Order: sequence, then C-alpha cells, then structure tokens
Amino acid sequence: MRFTFTKQSNLLAVACALTLGAFSATAQELNEHTIVTSSSGEPVKSGSGLCLHSGFGPAPSWTAGCHPAIAVAPVTYAEKTIPAPAPAPAALAVYETVSFDANVMFDSNKSNLRPAGRDSLDSFVVKIRGLEAQSVMAVGYADRMGSADSNQILSQERVDTVKAYLVSQGVAKERVETRARGERQPTTWLAECKDANNAKNISCMQPDRHVFIEISGSRLVQ
Repeated sequence: MRFTFTKQSNLLAVACALTLGAFSATAQELNEHTIVTSSSGEPVKSGSGLCLHSGFGPAPSWTAGCHPAIAVAPVTYAEKTIPAPAPAPAALAVYETVSFDANVMFDSNKSNLRPAGRDSLDSFVVKIRGLEAQSVMAVGYADRMGSADSNQILSQERVDTVKAYLVSQGVAKERVETRARGERQPTTWLAECKDANNAKNISCMQPDRHVFIEISGSRLVQ
C-alpha cells in the first residue's frame, strides 16, 4: 500500500517552516539574519511576500528591497544658558574682646604728671583707638603718710590730672569715669613700710602713689 500524502506532508512541512521562519524574522530584530538573495541579487521572498533570512551578515543587506527604511530623527541639543555664579557673600565683621590698663606713678605729695606718666598715657591712648567701649575707669590712690583727708584730696587731684590728659589726647570727656581711694587699698603692706616719714619710707611706699586706668571692649579684628 502506497502513501500518497508523503509529498504533500513534506510540502506542508516546508510551508510551515517558511511560515515559522517568516514569523521568527518579523518577531526578531531586522538586523538579526542575512537576507537570502537570488543569482541576480534580488531578495528571495516567500509566497506571502516576506524576505527569507539565513545566517548572519552585514547590516546593509538586511533592509535593501525588503524592509522599509527606518527614519532616524536627528538629535538636537537645546541651548542652555549657564547662569553667572552668585556673588560671594560679604565677609562678616569679626570682633575681638580686649582690655588695656596703665599705671601712672606720682611723686610724694604731688599730683602733676612725670615724663614717664605721660609716656604711659600716650601708649594707652594709642592702644584704645577703634575700641568700642562704654567708658575708661581711672582710680587715684595715695600713700599712708599725712592725714587721711589730705590723702583723699591728693588722690582725687591725681586722677583728675590723668583724666585731663586723656581728654587732651582725644578721649571723650564723658567716657572717662574717675574714683579716688585716698590711702585706702594700698599696694604695699603695713609691715613693709613701717619706718618714720623719711626718704627710705617715701621710697618704700612709691607703689601707693599712683592712678590706675583700665578699659575693656570689642573692636574689629585687623
């Protein structure tokens, strides 16, 4: 008994293979297989008009005469204006806290400035320039020789002399506060200078005859 459907089955298998190949070709990337061409260079197509692909090859042979050209939109770049850098913030003012003092000595029973006293005050005035402060405090003192009342007056005269000099050098008068301590709060101890009122004792109590001035405040760091 002969089977007459063998050839038809083979033809059907070929048709299925071609159909599956065409489906595979359309499902895959266009540049996946090389197009099969005839001896004249034309692409070989299936009965449904699809190009036959086989193997791998260069890209130009995959689309010529088989697939529509794919238009590639040109890449454009929008101009972007780069803003100018922001100006640097202004530097913040930096202040420092400082304090200065000076000690002006006087001769026994005197309230006038000595040359060394003027030098001390001149240096003090230079240091406090540009200083933001409320006031300058000046305190006058006297030694223990003489009466307490006379020493109180003497210490006031000494501090008034210092204030007048500071004002003459440009320090505002209202900024200079004064105090007079007389013979109270001496710098020396009673046991140190206990001789009679003689040259030795006068020299010993020299630290008590003075005006102490001080100031504190803030100013810009240079």
